[in-house]
Amino acid sequence: MITRTQLEDREQRELAPYAMKSAASRGRKYPEDEHPCRTAYQRDRDRIVHSSAFRRLEYKTQVFVNHEGDYYRTRLTHTMEVVQVARSVARALNLNEDLTEAVALAHDLGHTPFGHSGEEALRDLMASHGGFEHNAQSLRIIDILEDRYPDFPGLNLTYELRESILKHRSRFDHPVSQEFHPEEGALLEAQVVDACDAIAYNNHDIDDGIKSGYLTIEDLLEVPFFADAWNGVNERYLGLNRRVALRQTVRSLINQSVGDLIRASERALTEHRIDSLAAVRACREPLIRFSPDSRAQRDRLGDFLFQRLYRHFRVARMAEKAKRFVTELFREYVRYGPQLPPRYQKAADRDGIERAVCDYIAGMTDRYAQEEYRRLFHPFERT
Repeated sequence: MITRTQLEDREQRELAPYAMKSAASRGRKYPEDEHPCRTAYQRDRDRIVHSSAFRRLEYKTQVFVNHEGDYYRTRLTHTMEVVQVARSVARALNLNEDLTEAVALAHDLGHTPFGHSGEEALRDLMASHGGFEHNAQSLRIIDILEDRYPDFPGLNLTYELRESILKHRSRFDHPVSQEFHPEEGALLEAQVVDACDAIAYNNHDIDDGIKSGYLTIEDLLEVPFFADAWNGVNERYLGLNRRVALRQTVRSLINQSVGDLIRASERALTEHRIDSLAAVRACREPLIRFSPDSRAQRDRLGDFLFQRLYRHFRVARMAEKAKRFVTELFREYVRYGPQLPPRYQKAADRDGIERAVCDYIAGMTDRYAQEEYRRLFHPFERT
């Protein structure tokens, strides 16, 4: 049997000096005995996979609401794509793959039903009640709301995993917390997940956008990054049908992005003379990065998708409907708290009715939120 101590020794010998080693973890909020054959971050990963919040990601919107079709990505399939890319990058940079995987698995746990539309609605509704931000909600889930263990609330994950969730960055995220020393740079493993999150959602949104009919190949050929990959595939494979050509183009875009990310990050680590974990912590700018040219190309693709897919009138119409769903559910539960399940009624006594309602709604899947709406506002249907 390979023991935890042997795994930790292997990390110490083989990982880069700036990687986060399991044995150097700052530990957990509630002390626990170490596992005999799993490292701290492997235990984090396993606890996330077995959590209720992780399972609910299967029925939470990425771009298209779950009932629109089985083909489209959900938060769960998006998460698994991020995990796959992030582990590859972490391996290439000789970082801690287990920590990277755990961060990737947890990074979207706090997402609401109906994607960013649901988050915007809860952010507005909670503005005077402590606010709402999905990274902070992810942390609240793993620290408090998951109820699985007799000795502590939540999942009792490591400091590094919790910190990495809250320091997750994208165009939608603006987390702030003094608990995790905002003056310290994020771990490289967390920075890898941030970058791979962007790779995953840009490329799967191309695929889903085409499948939905909201985008066409001709639309995407306006973007040089896509056009170069598309033309390269079709020059290499003459007569390829468009469906396979699209999949090979997306594959090419992912390969290009991952390769550029690894090379540019290696240069950044060398230029900033990063030779230890302390040097990572002291650096005030991201070290896991794309090259300037690649970042500009990716930004142009992201802007195109934002304008042509996320703001497509059918997507916008569903987004506004989702906001109304969330807003009306929230107001109705706040108006009369006894409609909440008993667990959340107790939470309202502790945290206030608004926070309890927010936690309840944020944990819903798309389908459950729609069922709750029918139960509350269509009283002659079976409840």
